[in-house]
Amino acid sequence: MQRVCFLLKVRRDRIDEYRARHAEVWPEMLAALSRTGWHNYSLFLREDGLLVGYLETEDFERARAAMDETDVNARWQAEMAEFFEDLDEAAPDGAMRPLTEVFHLA
Repeated sequence: MQRVCFLLKVRRDRIDEYRARHAEVWPEMLAALSRTGWHNYSLFLREDGLLVGYLETEDFERARAAMDETDVNARWQAEMAEFFEDLDEAAPDGAMRPLTEVFHLA
């Protein structure tokens, strides 16, 4: 199982709304994530907007590509894009750059 961690930056003026949106993630989005291999997926948000994401998957690129093929992900990404600073990609999930794991206590 591959462990993936990534960082993004939520705009400070959108933090409360970002939290609210993630308190009510669409059921079809949750189902798509599970179906495409995203497991133990968590998001952590610091008060300054730093977002830390963590997930486990067999193959991150394959899981991300499978989500890219879903209609629900296209709709979710379009709505979420406005919440982030400095996106190199049009959609937040395209900007996920996995960090290199340097230690893991098993």
